[in-house]
Amino acid sequence: MAELLRVEGLAKYFGGIRAVDGVSFKVSEHEIVGLIGPNGSGKTTLINTISGIYKPNKGKVYFQGEDITGLDPWEIYHKGIVRSFQVPRLFHKMLVIENTMVPFRHQKGENPWIAPFHHLWRDQETENAKKALSTLKEFQLFRVRNNWATELSGGQMKLTEISRSLMSEPKLLLLDEPIAGVAPKLAREIFSHIVRLRDEYGLTFLIIEHRLDILFDYVERVMVMNYGELIYDGDPEGVYKDPRVIDAYLGE
Repeated sequence: MAELLRVEGLAKYFGGIRAVDGVSFKVSEHEIVGLIGPNGSGKTTLINTISGIYKPNKGKVYFQGEDITGLDPWEIYHKGIVRSFQVPRLFHKMLVIENTMVPFRHQKGENPWIAPFHHLWRDQETENAKKALSTLKEFQLFRVRNNWATELSGGQMKLTEISRSLMSEPKLLLLDEPIAGVAPKLAREIFSHIVRLRDEYGLTFLIIEHRLDILFDYVERVMVMNYGELIYDGDPEGVYKDPRVIDAYLGE
């Protein structure tokens, strides 16, 4: 598989705290990679630095062979990297269908010179709505499509954020604890969707998750962080045998 993401010696410091300290790894196209580690180990900071929320102190990030180090989040988004958050960040004063339709690229109706003329963007808006509704059906959200985002359950909010992420035609999705606080049955359904999206659309995933019993059933590879460093990168089975991971995260 071709290389999609490459991180070289990436570091992010907050004063004397080395939240990410010289991390290097690669992610190939169509991989589903788990990122685990104790709380405070630097997982979310790593994702934030890759996606442009934080500027790195050192190191490089390459996406499809292009140096994207230090680009703004919107620039990285347009390259094809989309991230979700541990606590879903939905637009609470918008309906579920409206939330899902926000990320579509090149929407004519967003142009202030075109917006007053409905006939110029109506067909595009209709097509976008059809795509969004189809995705909501796949994620079992069709019946709440006209609900306000504030009316959703925690699990439905997670699914809505993932659905919204797909509307921008991403190549790499960075998911921060997509099943946190979600019942086991729905958690497995979410991961089944992730596998299907990889298989059907060729998407690639880097997923932070603490629920190892579920995560390890769906990922081919796991990376473990501790104190800002990457201490393991390999298959899920090896996690339970690595002495550094046992000492830092799993315990005896």
